[in-house]
Amino acid sequence: MINTNNFLKILALSVGMAATAPSAFAQGFGTVHLSNAPNDNGGMLGAAVIATYQYRGSDERRALLLPVLDYQWISGWFAGTSNGIGYNFSQSAQLQYGLRLTADDGRKVKRANALRGMGDVKAAAEGGAFFNYSPIQGLFLNSSIRYGAGSDRKGLLVNLGADYSTAIAANWYINVGTEVTLANANYMQSFFGVTSAQSSASGYATQLIGSGARDVRAKVAMTYAIDQKISVTGAISLSRLLNDAKDSALTHKRTSGTSAIVINYAF
Repeated sequence: MINTNNFLKILALSVGMAATAPSAFAQGFGTVHLSNAPNDNGGMLGAAVIATYQYRGSDERRALLLPVLDYQWISGWFAGTSNGIGYNFSQSAQLQYGLRLTADDGRKVKRANALRGMGDVKAAAEGGAFFNYSPIQGLFLNSSIRYGAGSDRKGLLVNLGADYSTAIAANWYINVGTEVTLANANYMQSFFGVTSAQSSASGYATQLIGSGARDVRAKVAMTYAIDQKISVTGAISLSRLLNDAKDSALTHKRTSGTSAIVINYAF
């Protein structure tokens, strides 16, 4: 029988990986998911298989096989593929807040036929902060802010979400959650708008995109503990583009589903 307290650490990171892997690896980082208590060192090593789309709004599928590597130190530092590099100032298991560095991988024209003539949006480093709070056991309210993505490196993103995790049977755990992403006009124009130069090259009409809610997502993930070190998580996420993003000329699919299978080893 697996110790529940120990395995909740595995669950937190496993679910975080499965739920955020599609965005973290393919289209930018989301909220922070820290698994270890403030007085523990620990990490995760594994792999993720992800079925997603070429870009937000695309109707062309994309499959990814990606590494998973995350580590947290007693000092408060953390680094890895799901959360970026950052520092958690809190010593409380119920409260997490700090600063971090992440990366947005931009958007390549070669990813989809619909992007012809649009030009690349180059990858960019992002600086940001996060604040998470757990009012009751199993429930986390998550928030983060990131700045630096987009064509002019002035894109601003705010993620607001909630996750609930609980055991449902021996060695089985479930996580459900929802998240909304807000974006400024610089980000929205870079990824959903069409400038006059892009219009001439692509054939799309010029389109100016304003700030607002970019999308809303719901997710469910199931984790099975093989033993105290190894876990397997399957996750499904449903995303809906909102406001100007859903009406973009580049948007061919307003609602999309993403799935992931993650195998993790805790060390």
